Amino acid sequence: QSRERQRGQGMTYVIIEACIGVKDRACVDVCPVDCIYEGEDMLYIHPDECIDCGACEPECPVTAIFPEEDVPADMQSYIAKNRDVFNSDTPPGPPKR
Repeated sequence: QSRERQRGQGMTYVIIEACIGVKDRACVDVCPVDCIYEGEDMLYIHPDECIDCGACEPECPVTAIFPEEDVPADMQSYIAKNRDVFNSDTPPGPPKR
């Protein structure tokens, strides 16, 4: 059952702290719309490009990807971090293969 949302309304999937220093990139390989970008310390999902397909979530070996509504309470700050990083002076770029 899809949790489709209109673009611009919240996020879809969020990458949290477990990705820091890991950047496994298995999620990048399965993303059909290439909405996962690489920052200095972790990967980020672009909120306006993600189509909420869910392909990335089971591929993450460190369980760092969650649907926005399922982000653990102590990791809620990563919802804003994933959104705000794309509006920063140094947004993440395409993942290094």
